[in-house]
Amino acid sequence: MRPNRLKQLWAEGKPVINGWCNMPGAFLAEIVAGMGWDAVTIDTQHGLIGYAEMVAMLQAMASAPVTPIVRVPWNSPGDIMKALDAGAYGIICPMINNRAEAEAFVGACRYPPAGYRSFGPIRAAMVAGAGYYPEANDELLTFAMIETADGLANVDEIVATPGLDGIYIGPSDLSLSHGGLPNQDSQEPSLLAAFEVILAACKRVGIKTGVHTTSVAYSKQMIAMGFDLVTVGADMRWLMSGRSEAKAMRDHIDGKG
Repeated sequence: MRPNRLKQLWAEGKPVINGWCNMPGAFLAEIVAGMGWDAVTIDTQHGLIGYAEMVAMLQAMASAPVTPIVRVPWNSPGDIMKALDAGAYGIICPMINNRAEAEAFVGACRYPPAGYRSFGPIRAAMVAGAGYYPEANDELLTFAMIETADGLANVDEIVATPGLDGIYIGPSDLSLSHGGLPNQDSQEPSLLAAFEVILAACKRVGIKTGVHTTSVAYSKQMIAMGFDLVTVGADMRWLMSGRSEAKAMRDHIDGKG
């Protein structure tokens, strides 16, 4: 089976930089995959991406040396298994609040006896190469999202789940659950303190920690804090950055600059 490049990077002591797709489209995924990221995540939770679109995007990303990850809509075995069968090398699962939910998530990602994933890697076995069945349990990554007050309170039991590879922090929901605003790249001391709690819990058991950001500067800050994976923005934000060019031209036409 083709090795998971993210595991190789971590073994070398390097952090992983992750791109993110909120919008559907094979060509868009191909562009993002070619930008130079280590991994690219297809977001089927908050993104506008359905199953058939996800498959087409995974196919488009295959031409680039990126690790394909899918954020599933929920902790649903059907969604998780279909994403893996389509060729995802990692799953990010939202709203994990306790050990039982983490165990259910990991179990859906692993073949027996480690879990209860149903066998039928239709596309995955083709693109990953020979050895998919015996090696998939070790190569595919499982990231549980801690983004609620309950999840934070139960962080020690969640990170101790056998087979869990890492925690991915959803800053907006985590902030909301503690009475804050859903701001990205926040410097709110209470939120950064929650990050430190999660980081420490992960390091105690030797699993990885990822976080969602919207800027290079904040990603650098998170790597300095000890994060192993940072998402440096997303397709929609990159596309919307064109507003600055539109404004510059509008100001020029209106005689303002």
